[in-house]
Amino acid sequence: MGLDIRIPLGLIFLVIGGIMTLYGFVTRHSAIYARSLDVNLNLAWGAIMFLFGLVMYVVGRRQKWHDDPMNPRPWERKNKLPRT
Repeated sequence: MGLDIRIPLGLIFLVIGGIMTLYGFVTRHSAIYARSLDVNLNLAWGAIMFLFGLVMYVVGRRQKWHDDPMNPRPWERKNKLPRT
């Protein structure tokens, strides 16, 4: 099967992290952060989520061995050479 959960997971975190980062950047000098000691959690956690999503997406999309009957993985070959 070619299903890799890292690709949709990465896309979800990319979108949500991007929205949170953008919202935190737009409201960075707002009074809504007075309750959190003027710490912009939307910007900080949005950036962290965006980076996590980017890593998951890149790792999910990188080239890897596929289940290909024409070019099997070296340890799955049926006609192994005898050891001498």
